[in-house]
Amino acid sequence: MNSEASIENYLQESKIPLRLSCVMESGWPVVLSLWYLFEEGSLFCATPEHARVVAYLLAEPRCSFEVASDQPPYCGVRGRAVATIDHDRGVEILERLLCRYLGDANNPLAKKLLGRPGPEVAIRLDPQNFFIWNFTDRMADSLASKSAKVCPG
Repeated sequence: MNSEASIENYLQESKIPLRLSCVMESGWPVVLSLWYLFEEGSLFCATPEHARVVAYLLAEPRCSFEVASDQPPYCGVRGRAVATIDHDRGVEILERLLCRYLGDANNPLAKKLLGRPGPEVAIRLDPQNFFIWNFTDRMADSLASKSAKVCPG
């Protein structure tokens, strides 16, 4: 599998939150976790319009991201991206995220998130580059059993 296909497969199959790094008004970086979808070569997240991350990304759209588990074998995808805020697709993306991470929108957490006051926005991350790492082979001797976890190749 080539790198691009491996990255796409990993991002589509992994159901762990994306770690997003952006810059606060103070100039300091901040890292936060968001659920994501990967399609059309972009990463999509959803958040309330009044969330601080929206203001951070509007002020400085250059950001970085990582999708990686903290369980061995360590592997993942990270990169740099340019963020845009989409005021029209927030609810659509949130509903799709709820299905991806919770199975459906018929549970208390989904109802709470869908019932938040104020508009929901989508965050679109357009990656400028990707970096992959996969320590499966390096860790083989120290792991009790091989993991069935999806890792980028």
